[in-house]
Amino acid sequence: MAVYRLCVTTGPYLMAGTLDNISVTLVGTCGESPKQRLDRIGRDFTAGSVQKYKVRCSAELGELLLLRVHKERYAFFRKDSWYCSRICVTAPDGTVSHFPCYQWIEGHCTMELRPGTARTICQDSLPLLLDHRNRELRARQECYRWKIYAPGFPRMVDVSSFEEMESDKKFALTKMPPRADQGDSSGNRYLPGFPMKIDIPSLLHMEPNIRYSVTKTTSLLLNAIPASLGMKLRGLLDRKGSWKKLDDIRNIFWCHKTFTIEYVTEHWCEDHFFGYQYLNGVNPVMLHRLSSLPSKLPVTNDMVAPLLGPGTCLQTELERGNIFLADYWVLAEAPTHCLNGRPQYVAAPLCLLWLSPQGALLPLAIQLSQTPGPDSPIFLPTDSEWDWLLAKTWVRNSEFLVHENNTHFLCTHLLCEAFAMATLRQLPLCHPIYKLLLPHTRYTLQVNTIARATLLNPEGLVDKVTSIGRQGLLYLMRTGLAHFTYTNFCLPDSLRARGVLAIPNYHYRDDGLKIWAAIESFVSEIVGYYYPSEALVQRDSELQAWVGEIFDQAFLGRESSGFPSRLCTPGELVKFLTAIIFNCSAQHAAVNSGQHDFGAWMPNAPSSMRQPPPQTKGTTTLKSYLHTLPEVNITCNNLLLFWLVSQEPKDQRPLGTYPDEHFTEEAPRRSIAAFQSRLAQISRDIRERNQSLVLPYIYLDPPLIENSVSI
Repeated sequence: MAVYRLCVTTGPYLMAGTLDNISVTLVGTCGESPKQRLDRIGRDFTAGSVQKYKVRCSAELGELLLLRVHKERYAFFRKDSWYCSRICVTAPDGTVSHFPCYQWIEGHCTMELRPGTARTICQDSLPLLLDHRNRELRARQECYRWKIYAPGFPRMVDVSSFEEMESDKKFALTKMPPRADQGDSSGNRYLPGFPMKIDIPSLLHMEPNIRYSVTKTTSLLLNAIPASLGMKLRGLLDRKGSWKKLDDIRNIFWCHKTFTIEYVTEHWCEDHFFGYQYLNGVNPVMLHRLSSLPSKLPVTNDMVAPLLGPGTCLQTELERGNIFLADYWVLAEAPTHCLNGRPQYVAAPLCLLWLSPQGALLPLAIQLSQTPGPDSPIFLPTDSEWDWLLAKTWVRNSEFLVHENNTHFLCTHLLCEAFAMATLRQLPLCHPIYKLLLPHTRYTLQVNTIARATLLNPEGLVDKVTSIGRQGLLYLMRTGLAHFTYTNFCLPDSLRARGVLAIPNYHYRDDGLKIWAAIESFVSEIVGYYYPSEALVQRDSELQAWVGEIFDQAFLGRESSGFPSRLCTPGELVKFLTAIIFNCSAQHAAVNSGQHDFGAWMPNAPSSMRQPPPQTKGTTTLKSYLHTLPEVNITCNNLLLFWLVSQEPKDQRPLGTYPDEHFTEEAPRRSIAAFQSRLAQISRDIRERNQSLVLPYIYLDPPLIENSVSI
């Protein structure tokens, strides 16, 4: 008689326990055990419990290959969900096998778990294990289906597939990939006074392993309700018309002010701060260094000489590498929209900036269209105060549109959803790259589904607060993806290509490169451990299917994008994985977390403009400026969204935090510890640097970076 000892851990989350009967079958190279129910006196599988059991076999089973977990009805209780964290099995000879699960098991079904040792398909030769891999991937591909949201968009998850799975449970043998701390159905939610409903069918049918946890859902609601109720009670969400004076905008969020909000409110109209935001604001990816002026921006030396001062000229500064351009060409053909029944306007500016000898980045000239001419004057710092301020505000409006639609939603949310989908569909749970990427896909499908149902849908928030509306959003993202390249995606390459490696006080760049290097070092160790040769990369059919699906579904098979459709070396794999993890975590934090800080003072980030771009100088006044800015209700609805998305709800997992132990071997666990140590040092360096800054840059401090796109 051989006795196997089991230790079963139930997750500590709300409603993680089950009343159903749990049985197991051990499968080894020499046979399998009888199905045995796990039962002790009292209730066995309560939230947070760790229970021990014995499984008796007539003989030893050899090396354990699979652990079948059977979940069956108990008496007349209705079926429930069970969050199984892990099961450890100690063989008669003392060998311990870890079977990580970390997922909800719904209904009555059988789930097959493999030992935690990561294995590529090249390392599996037994028909039993190869068949298990195939069945798992087939089931996931049936559960997670691609959908075309709009022409030219990255493909995304088809949530209707979850509704079908709800009825037939065809994926019962190989459940959804693990996520931790998921709750039961959060149901419909409507926020009083809030401009959007959080009540979508997909929340009801969303597979529980990708659904927001109860903790996160509750936190999201508690973040939004007080602010929305406050605005509603003061009548701001329904008040149409212009702001009477600029100071009134200060009182929108009278109880939600940060140091950065106060700083922006005081310095928003200064040229120094205008330039600073290109480096350390929420869209720090727009600048390109110029060696010569483009013909579409005919700035002369005489125009800018008063700012450059004596001893230099525009050509000299170009040769020194001190002239930069922010080009909003993507807006040139963007359609416009009506808000409150009135037409809105959009510009496609060109903004020329100069790096002064004091290290300040200053605006030199602004042209509000892509076509020079008498009706498109070049605005200068020497123009009247209101002309120059209006020109800069038009640029800030363009910043808002490009940032929100392309830099933020397209390049982090939508691309990271495609990475998550390909990972779920093409890599089994035992694959090392699946284990590596899983924490960086947490909640991404859920938050994007919410966004599509509340922000991007017809008559959603995008239609309610932006000058381009939903049709403009579709145009911007379609155009943005068509021009997005692998160079843009990889931070070091992007910085080099844009010529911005030498600009001083570029904290986004400095912090981002440190985090990139830490991720790259971590990924290099993981890849080196599992892929010691080029042949192993090339022969991994699952890995090649994964990268191929990303190329086809995220980048629509566009060869000019430069994204790989196949990986041939460990180095190529390291770079691709590093870029994915960086963009799912650090890049999203950089372009998301500061939205409320930099946008709460609305003139710094107006979502719409009510008058056309000026075609002559000398006509702008305070009154005409206020009549150009968004109306009161438009402003408040947009700022509520800024507030909500900048407050990461509870149930957070900071970058490098991996409480679910999917890797069980010692080598990757050491690599995780080293990664965490590097991030801790980066955090110490950032906080020390910030002590000497007038405006601290906190958005890439590792403890403040979420592992994944989850809000």
